[in-house]
Amino acid sequence: MFKRTLVTTALPYANGPVHIGHLAGVYVPADIYVRYLRLKGRDVLFVGGSDEHGVPVTIRARKEGITTQEVVDRYHELIKSSFERFGISFDVYSRTTSAIHHKFASDYFRKLYDNGKFIEQTTEQFYDPETGHFLTDRNIRGECPHCHAAGAYGDQCEKCGSTLSPEELINPYNAETGNPLVKKPTSHWYLPLDQYQQWLEKWILEDHKEWRPNVYGQCKSWLDGGLRPRAVTRDLDWGIPVPVEGAEGKVLYVWFDAPIGYISNTKEICDAQPEKWGKWETWWKDQDTRLIHFIGKDNIVFHCIVFPAMLKADGSYILPDNVPSNEFLNLEGDKISTSRNWAVWLNEYLDDFPGKQDVLRYVLTANAPETKDNDFTWADFQARNNNELVAIYGNFVNRALVLTKKYFEGKVPKTSDFTDYDRATIDEFKNVKAQLESLLEDFKFREAQKEAMNLARIGNKYLADTEPWKLAKTDMERTATILNLSLQIAANLSIAFEPFLPFSSDKLRQMIAPLSTASPLSNSPFKWENLGRIDLLPEGQSLGEVSLLFEKIEDDAIQAQLDRLARIKAENEAAAKEAELANWKPAAIKADTSIDEFDKMDIRVATVLDCQPVKKSERLLQFTLDDGMGGRTILSGIAQSYPDPSVLIGKQVLFIANFPPRKMMGIESQGMILSAVDADGKLVVTTVSREVKNGAQVG
Repeated sequence: MFKRTLVTTALPYANGPVHIGHLAGVYVPADIYVRYLRLKGRDVLFVGGSDEHGVPVTIRARKEGITTQEVVDRYHELIKSSFERFGISFDVYSRTTSAIHHKFASDYFRKLYDNGKFIEQTTEQFYDPETGHFLTDRNIRGECPHCHAAGAYGDQCEKCGSTLSPEELINPYNAETGNPLVKKPTSHWYLPLDQYQQWLEKWILEDHKEWRPNVYGQCKSWLDGGLRPRAVTRDLDWGIPVPVEGAEGKVLYVWFDAPIGYISNTKEICDAQPEKWGKWETWWKDQDTRLIHFIGKDNIVFHCIVFPAMLKADGSYILPDNVPSNEFLNLEGDKISTSRNWAVWLNEYLDDFPGKQDVLRYVLTANAPETKDNDFTWADFQARNNNELVAIYGNFVNRALVLTKKYFEGKVPKTSDFTDYDRATIDEFKNVKAQLESLLEDFKFREAQKEAMNLARIGNKYLADTEPWKLAKTDMERTATILNLSLQIAANLSIAFEPFLPFSSDKLRQMIAPLSTASPLSNSPFKWENLGRIDLLPEGQSLGEVSLLFEKIEDDAIQAQLDRLARIKAENEAAAKEAELANWKPAAIKADTSIDEFDKMDIRVATVLDCQPVKKSERLLQFTLDDGMGGRTILSGIAQSYPDPSVLIGKQVLFIANFPPRKMMGIESQGMILSAVDADGKLVVTTVSREVKNGAQVG
């Protein structure tokens, strides 16, 4: 049994706000777990912070024309305040630009360097001759070799989802400038992961079979493929300078620097509050400490292979005992994308839905992508709030309190003998504590929240079945027993939901026990150890002011969010079309032909007298032409490119005159109009810029 637990969460890049994908994948489950451990009275430290050295940060700075420090300062404060408003209860939330982190990460590298844990290698990497910079994977774009989408990143294609390397891209270029790239040799230090292969295989594949299948499976795939040395330095002008002579212009690789932030942030709070937290080494070097990393699936390899190898290379640190990693959360059926602004941003949600932090926490946990990718929709968000939180949990609590106010002057009534139904109801939730503990200890937060909501269902059904509002007319003694038991269930709900819905649990405790110490962590009835008891509220205790625990979310609030996403989708489609046009290239030249073949085509000029859609056809337009030879009719399948075909009337066009007549939709077509396929896929009729005689031949 461990004496203490250290919980860390993946460090978000300080180049933008956090969104619901981050929350569902990392921060909400981590917070649930930490709150549960605190309720249990366990010694736990919850560590987070902003990653301020990633390439996305520098890209954002150049895009906005401000300094990188200004970018990270802005978004670190935004992220930190958003987490605080949302109730993510970090004990410390710091940043990787802090002085303490810079020194700690630099010293960590230097120690491994001095102990010969790195190897130095010279390789060829992509370089922009015009800017004079080596480029990282995220700085490079090109054509995806799999789906051939333009603008794929050097590490991933967002269109097809393929993981890439810059070498795989077709015609790679600088993502910011568009400049073509060349290869140039550069030297870096590498952590030789291959030297840790055998140890990692035993530590992960034999000693940690209990890890989630997605974590275990991804690690096994990497190990089966054979580990190779991984660079821990980069050629960049933003980051922690490599503390070695001759390393000018080089900084620590962000995935070497960032996880060390877990340690430096721990040191920061321990140095600031030693009387509360003790020494930082106790949390990182004492084998009685259990280390848990909460991450998204895109960070598995770094937290399960790279960072453990770094810790092992030092030799004095504990290793993660578990790495609960969720899959991805999509939004309205589409992958969340910060670059496309396809996200629900936490700071905007908090402004748009004030006081509804717990609604989002509830929905994200109910839809948690624990074993597979899941989808967030605003319709489901509204339904879960209105049909579950309001109609079940909130309805039960409100009825129990309002009826107590009405019939017993707002005081907990006295119980008499329980009926068989009362005892059956009590039996239904007497094991709720054990069930919740089993699920929470195993990181099954979605199922655990279901169990908490099941307790609310039990209470709601109990009130509906016993109907105390009817019994009050004839049997106040029985009514008192029913409402007492209902209030005891409500008190239990405030404990059971504390890890999941902390704001609502606090509000409920204030309504049922305003004069007691309401905090579940203090010397009050609302402690985890009391969950399942039916004597939490003493007879005669006065209730507080009653208000709705949850409120309905109306259609107009949801429609506003859907309208916003519709605007973003339209903007993205327009931008994608613009990028497609910008990257358009002519089709390959067809196979060689001869002048004799061309001479067989009788191409002539005609003036369009009329142009109308063909009835019952979505594709065809009917041209009436003055061809200088008595006139003719030609049908052309270009209707979708010309929603208003009248714009062609009066134009001189080219047509093939010697195609044999062909009937389509009952109309005889006497030739073919010549058109070009534009970059956007639309057909454009070929017209004559200078007026010529109708019937003139092209030759």
